[in-house]
Amino acid sequence: MQIRWLGWAGVELEQGGETLVIDPLADPAGTFAWRGDAARDVELPPVEAASPGRAVAGLVSHLHRDHTDAGALAGALTDGGAVHHPAATEETNLALAQADHELGAAELPRRAVETWDSVTAGPFTCTALPAVDGLGDPQVSWLVEADGRRVLHLGDTVFHGAWWQMARRAGPFDVVFAPINGAVVDFPHQQPPSPLPAAMEPEQAALAGELLGAGIVVPMHYGGYAFEPHYRPIEDALDRFERAARGRPYRAAPLAPGEALAG
Repeated sequence: MQIRWLGWAGVELEQGGETLVIDPLADPAGTFAWRGDAARDVELPPVEAASPGRAVAGLVSHLHRDHTDAGALAGALTDGGAVHHPAATEETNLALAQADHELGAAELPRRAVETWDSVTAGPFTCTALPAVDGLGDPQVSWLVEADGRRVLHLGDTVFHGAWWQMARRAGPFDVVFAPINGAVVDFPHQQPPSPLPAAMEPEQAALAGELLGAGIVVPMHYGGYAFEPHYRPIEDALDRFERAARGRPYRAAPLAPGEALAG
């Protein structure tokens, strides 16, 4: 299986000439489009496009715009490919509305999944594992298996207590993609704001990789989107992750956007 990081939280997997994408992002500026001109100067994360028209499935960890880019999914999917995402709650939520609307407008086939559900797409078996969204929205981690390898994508989960259960029920994990930017958020629809991070901090991600029994941990979800007061990520997240990962029983493997994992 070839494994490629697309930047931010995007991952592309290839097996036997077919691909699968997780949280691809082609239009980073769309994430804060709701702020209009105020978001003009936001530093955007560098991203690379997925292979066009080849993905047998698009997996979405949660329906936030930086993880659910309908244009990126539409460009990557082959005919008949569907988008698989967590089942939404009945509560109307402004944080989910943009991505949900764009998916509907793109008329992409969709399938809602619950935690521990599995789906098969081409050579890939995909299982939704536990995750905890820092804003309380539905989220899953995606396990993708093909050709005897297991790749786990953690979305932008916070640190939680299901790591051991995940390792027992679904491990071992050859590769784990872990968020590291520890962003603190302050959005109008969630007031008063919390001072706690809405995604894992670098040291938490390094520990999560060990608890999961990962063979390789690839850091993701860092390097952009600092936007006061709405989104405050850790600036030196990658350096902190690399320090925290030293001496742990896995290989830390930072990648450049578009770079494939070696070995």
